[in-house]
Amino acid sequence: MPSDTDEHSPDTATPVKTWWVYMVRAENGHLYTGISTDPERRFQEHVSGKRGARFFNRSPARALVWQQSCVDHSDALRREIALKRLAKKTKEALIRGDYPLPEREGTT
Repeated sequence: MPSDTDEHSPDTATPVKTWWVYMVRAENGHLYTGISTDPERRFQEHVSGKRGARFFNRSPARALVWQQSCVDHSDALRREIALKRLAKKTKEALIRGDYPLPEREGTT
């Protein structure tokens, strides 16, 4: 007879996806902010033009310049919105490491 823990344990562990918020610099210097479970793969999609954001139709993606892991999808969306509200000068400081990104809600 299986133990109680065996009965309620899944046969395979489902890996938890880490969500990321990231910034990509376009050839014209503009910054694109997005979220993904794989920023490197997403950057390559932007570069190739296949499944990339329309943002890059005017000026191609040139560099993945910043990324930060997030707790989950909702956290990534909140961080993306917060980053999009920042002035470009502040985003550049963040990329250089000269600007401390405000703490996530609910943390101290």
